[in-house]
Amino acid sequence: MNRFLIIILLLFTSSLQAQQTNYVDFKTAKADIVFGDLSKKEVGGTIVYEFEVLKSTDSIYMDAVNFSEIKYVLDGAIKGELYDGKHLIIKYPFKLNTRHRIDVTWKAKPTKAMYFIDWEYEEGNKQIWTQGQGKYTSNWLPSIDDMNDKIEFDLSITFNKDYDVIANGKLTNHQVNNSTITWHYNMQQPMSSYLVALAIGKYYKNTELSKSGVPLEMYYYPEDSLKFEPTYRYTKQLFDFLEEEIGVPYPWQNYKQVPVKDFLYAGMENTSTTIFADSFVIDSIAFVDKNYANVNAHELAHQWFGNLVTETSGTHHWLQEGFATYYALLAERDVFGDDYYYWQLYEYAQELLEQDKAEQGTSLLDPKSSSTTFYKKGAWVLHMLREQVGDKAFKTAIKNYLEKHQFKNVETDDFIVEVEKASGQDLDEFVKVWLESDIFQYEKCINSLSKNSKQMSKMIELDQELLFSSHSPDYNVDRYFDKATSLQLKAYLFSKDMITIVHDSIIKKALNTKDIKVRQALAINKTEIPSELKADYETLLNDESYLTIEKALFNLWLNFPQEQKKYLSKTKGIQGFNDKNVRILWLTLALITEDFEPENENMYFEELTDYTDPRYGFEIRQNAFLYLQQIKACKEACAENLKQAADHHSWQFSKFAKSLLEVIDND
Repeated sequence: MNRFLIIILLLFTSSLQAQQTNYVDFKTAKADIVFGDLSKKEVGGTIVYEFEVLKSTDSIYMDAVNFSEIKYVLDGAIKGELYDGKHLIIKYPFKLNTRHRIDVTWKAKPTKAMYFIDWEYEEGNKQIWTQGQGKYTSNWLPSIDDMNDKIEFDLSITFNKDYDVIANGKLTNHQVNNSTITWHYNMQQPMSSYLVALAIGKYYKNTELSKSGVPLEMYYYPEDSLKFEPTYRYTKQLFDFLEEEIGVPYPWQNYKQVPVKDFLYAGMENTSTTIFADSFVIDSIAFVDKNYANVNAHELAHQWFGNLVTETSGTHHWLQEGFATYYALLAERDVFGDDYYYWQLYEYAQELLEQDKAEQGTSLLDPKSSSTTFYKKGAWVLHMLREQVGDKAFKTAIKNYLEKHQFKNVETDDFIVEVEKASGQDLDEFVKVWLESDIFQYEKCINSLSKNSKQMSKMIELDQELLFSSHSPDYNVDRYFDKATSLQLKAYLFSKDMITIVHDSIIKKALNTKDIKVRQALAINKTEIPSELKADYETLLNDESYLTIEKALFNLWLNFPQEQKKYLSKTKGIQGFNDKNVRILWLTLALITEDFEPENENMYFEELTDYTDPRYGFEIRQNAFLYLQQIKACKEACAENLKQAADHHSWQFSKFAKSLLEVIDND
């Protein structure tokens, strides 16, 4: 690179401090995306942007991180390839109020934001999927990282005809070529670049229409047809509720949901196309313990709060996450009832209280706040605000806020102004106490719960009694069991904080109920089993709850060594959740139980070790690694797979693998 070019790049990079959205407005983007060698993670193509100049400037740029090739043609005539490794720079005397077109051709091998799953292996669930939020779409597509520039994206994606391609918007054409298919997706409205998404894999699809006629497209793996209903249970009800509760029609052409392997989070609300972790693909038994309903509702709520209106910066992140958390709770309340809603708020309050006790509480307007603050404190703020101004004013404000700022970016004041207008109240004090203060108003929240829910009032009363009376050896909470009408309250009686002061007679009574959550709380927290409760405790192995079975199996195996073989025989064929929680525990116990099927010992060891292989999801692998290490059986194949896991794209799993490698090295 010559000296003159270096000077230009240095000057340009320093000028990036000025926000480009003040100078140029990108209007539309039409991308043709193709893939190269999938084992080498190659993607490229051409994208055509049309933009308007808002202020005269001598250059503009697009974000493009570590591309191997990139060049452009401006207005069909001016060619260039000025690139600093992060930005494609277009030097030209752009004049105020002029419109332009730029054609960009690129090739890249992204290390984040686009993930190529299992293409280096013969087996596995071969997929490609994207995650733009926090990772930046500019790692694979020349785009604009600034969420304040909203663009209408149309994507055309060419891929092997044996696979399905899902992307933002409506599928307008399905062009079959010799060995490939080109999928044309159209968006009619603008969105921020971080919400651009695609998912490629082998899927089936069911479609249902919402009450308002919006197509709800739900994808699933071909082998998971029996899991479709429990996975997507209540989807239409959640959608219809949110559309009516928010008061603004769903703003996009359709709504798609796609499970993928080894996703980074629970789910991501890409515009019209939620991608979620396939660990939420479940059967009817798993629905009791780990269902998709909350993630489903949360990502759907983001289609309004985050996608229709988008924060200007991290300072206002609660306008997305707090709102999505709150509206997801409202939608779940419509499905599961008031007790569920208030109990979830109570658990949020406890988490926020613990955060404050650890001196980690922050303002809701601090861009460096924790997820607990943005999500759960944000939800509490909306609950308390609605309580203060009333339902009518609150819903009017929400409707006006969304309609006024649709397809635009917002700050907290934009929302507060609408609530003040609708309610006639001055909210300066509310903002100071709830939004600007580092301190979570725990007592006010508890008072709200006590006022609104009889069951919560009883539970809070129980908490107070425990605080002041638990020092007495005669104190117990048995009298609450028969009076409690809430399953949440009954289960709370057998939580880790309460179990030591509950008499065995009440535990026996609880074991003979049909309340599956109450029985689950016992399985989790009653780890020492008196012999007189043995027969009743054994019935937990029959429950339709994989979490209950997992905990009960381990506790029974530990407490009654003489009957270990009986418990293993009874639970032999149970797999559990998608992470095989029951099966992996079973294999571990089978290997360390004396004289249990010695003829199958090698087969069980090989199966357990096999679950550490990369062709399985990282949840399965993590369980297998952990148990093998605990029984000191992470041998050569396990150790090699663990080294591979240390480079996994999921930082949580990678961190786990690196920590476990250190433990093994030190043993």
